[in-house]
Amino acid sequence: MTATPQRVPIPRNGVDYRGKVVLAPMVRSGECPSRLLALKYGADLVWGPETIDKALIGTTRHVNAVTGTVDFTRYSSNGAKNPAINAEQRESVIYRLHPEREGKRLIYQIGTSNPETAVQAAKMVAPDVAGIDVNAGCPKPFSTSGGMGAALLKTPEILCAILRALVTEVGEPNEIGISVKIRILETADETEKLVRSLCATGITGLTVHCRTTPMRPRERAIRDQLKMVANICREAGVACLMNGDVTSRDEALDLVSEFDCDGAMIATAAETNPSVFRRTSEGAKAPWQEVVKEYVKTSMEVENRWGNTKFLLGQMIPGKDQAYQAMTHTKGYTELVKGLGYADEMLELAQKVDKALEIGEYDKPKLTKSQRKAMNKAAKPSGQQQPGKKELKKTAAGIKRTAEMAELDMPPDIARDSAPASVSEQASALAV
Repeated sequence: MTATPQRVPIPRNGVDYRGKVVLAPMVRSGECPSRLLALKYGADLVWGPETIDKALIGTTRHVNAVTGTVDFTRYSSNGAKNPAINAEQRESVIYRLHPEREGKRLIYQIGTSNPETAVQAAKMVAPDVAGIDVNAGCPKPFSTSGGMGAALLKTPEILCAILRALVTEVGEPNEIGISVKIRILETADETEKLVRSLCATGITGLTVHCRTTPMRPRERAIRDQLKMVANICREAGVACLMNGDVTSRDEALDLVSEFDCDGAMIATAAETNPSVFRRTSEGAKAPWQEVVKEYVKTSMEVENRWGNTKFLLGQMIPGKDQAYQAMTHTKGYTELVKGLGYADEMLELAQKVDKALEIGEYDKPKLTKSQRKAMNKAAKPSGQQQPGKKELKKTAAGIKRTAEMAELDMPPDIARDSAPASVSEQASALAV
């Protein structure tokens, strides 16, 4: 008789990744309404977008009675240093989750390069999620430049230290699982050595993105190391998910069977149409018109940041369709539901959300750049000087402003839309 493979015990408040087809972590494309829609269409689990540990540290946890969400918020450092610039500024939402609608099917992905800050941040969100996943696969500079993401693949001792700390100080006390998402390395031997080390840290799951760090999303996934990774995970009792060029639930299940994995992640295809999580027998992928309408409704229900909603609609609506043109010219939810023909059903809710978010017709007049600088100068204590030339960093492109200077030059509405944990609007949505 063949011995039954061992399995790392799944903690009481955690979740087993085996047999699951899940939403991959995607910057800007994995916010609350996107996750809720993926779950509605059949995703078994959802990963939130990578959120940097230092961005979460110092936030305040609020239960939002209007949206039913749990919000981790903070005031921008701009307002904290100089409230006169925007005395009525709103708190920035760093992370938002819906306990009733996603509950224990949400995995929080953390961006980190340090065991201490990783633990500090993870402790804050651990009671509200089913697991903590460490991002060790993002190849983008906003992550790797801080030693996070794929940079951790070059410092496996630090990555393992982070995972061990999370397992003992966060996972065990909260009875949730700790996992990691990696990319394959240049050779099978390198990948094997890494995976064995990671599986020995006490994690319950490992996701392998079947691309190397230098590869871009347009390049086909490489799956020749996948069976080897899956076998190592199975020997250690760790669940193994695959990621890369998975376009539907049916395809995911076929690939899981072919490569002997435990589950699969869907990324790009779900960004465009989250109904890809449905089986063919359940109707398969729904028309984009149906999905877009549901997404708009869901976004308003959780008062999603307008810039994020508009970005996602740009991925969901075909560029040549009239609806795309109508959407691009809108400045709030009220204009959006009118432009897309949803006013009869959603106008009242749209107006309410616009008012709450202070967008559209409720948008407050913005200070000019010169007005902000004048107010900032007037509010500074006497004798305080602007950073001198010696304090400014020089780059190949010339003088680089300090973080404080850049933030003070940013209009309050833009700063609020971006939020401290967010990445640049030019960053790829598939960064993680």
